[in-house]
Amino acid sequence: MSIAFVFPGQGAQTIGMGKALAERYPEARAVFDAVDEALGEKLSALIWEGDAEALTLTENAQPALMATSMAALAALQAEGIGLDRAAFVAGHSLGEYSALCAAGTFSLADTARLLRIRGRAMQAAVPVGEGAMAAVLGLEADAAEKVAAEAAQGDVCQLANENDPSQNVLSGSKAAIDRAVILAKEAGAKRALPLPVSAPFHCALMQPAADEMARALGEVEMKDPSVPLVANVLAESVTDAARIRDLLVEQVTGRVRWRTSVEWMAAQGVTEFWEIGAGKALSGMIRRIAKDSTCRAIGTPEDVAALKDA
Repeated sequence: MSIAFVFPGQGAQTIGMGKALAERYPEARAVFDAVDEALGEKLSALIWEGDAEALTLTENAQPALMATSMAALAALQAEGIGLDRAAFVAGHSLGEYSALCAAGTFSLADTARLLRIRGRAMQAAVPVGEGAMAAVLGLEADAAEKVAAEAAQGDVCQLANENDPSQNVLSGSKAAIDRAVILAKEAGAKRALPLPVSAPFHCALMQPAADEMARALGEVEMKDPSVPLVANVLAESVTDAARIRDLLVEQVTGRVRWRTSVEWMAAQGVTEFWEIGAGKALSGMIRRIAKDSTCRAIGTPEDVAALKDA
C-alpha cells in the first residue's frame, strides 16, 4: 500500500471549517494562532464565525484553506500519524502551497503570507468583469482544449484545469468564455456553465500575478521537500526547491493537471489518497480518475479518529 497526501484548493472553504479540530487538538489550534500572527489579523475568527462572502474572497480563502489543511495534519501528527506515511504530496492549485508547507519547503508563516500575496495578486490581475471561467462537463481534455482554441478568436481562452476525465475548466476573457460555453455544447458537452469566480485563474491573463509571485517567492527561504511533490504543471514528482520555485510561478498562468497528476501517482503504485483539510472535492475527482483507489477525507476530529482506529 502506497499513500499520497493531497490538499484541496479554492472552492472547498466553508464557515466553521477546522473549528472542531482546534477545539479538540491544541496542536491544531496552534496552527490557526500562528497563521493569525503571520497575517497580523484574526483570520481564524473569519473562518469560524465570519461572513461566507468575505471568506470566499481569494485573498482570504487561500490562506484559510491552507490553515485548515495544516490544522488537520497537526491533528493527525498528534495521534502519531505523520507525513512519513506519504509517498507523495500534491495539492490542487493553492493546495500545492499546503502540500509544500506540510513537506517543510515553506514555514507555516511564510506559506500564509505567500497565499495572501497570491490571492491579492490574482484578484488584481484582471479588472472585475473582464475575465471568466467555465466548467465543461462530458468532454475530455483534448476536446475541451479544441473548444478553447476555437473560442479564442484573438482573445485569451485556455484549458485551465483538467480535474477528472469528464470535468475540465476553461479560463480567459469573458467574451471568449461566453463563446466557449456555446461551442462546448455544440461539441457534445453534457453541460457547459460559467463559474462564480472573481477572476480568470490559470490563464495568460494572470501574468501580472505570476510576476508578483516570482518576486515574493524570491524573498522567502525554501527547502527541498521531505516528501516528493507532484507538481500541478508537470504532473510528476519534483524534489528540488529551486525548480519548485519556478513551477509555482508557472502555475499561476499554467494548467492545473490534476487528472494527469493522479494518474501518474497511481502508476507509481499509490493506492490510497488522503485528502487533508476542508471538504471532499478532491476525493470525488480521484474516484473518477483512479477507480480502484481508496480515498479518505480528513477534516474533522471524527475523521482523524476513524483513521487512527483503522
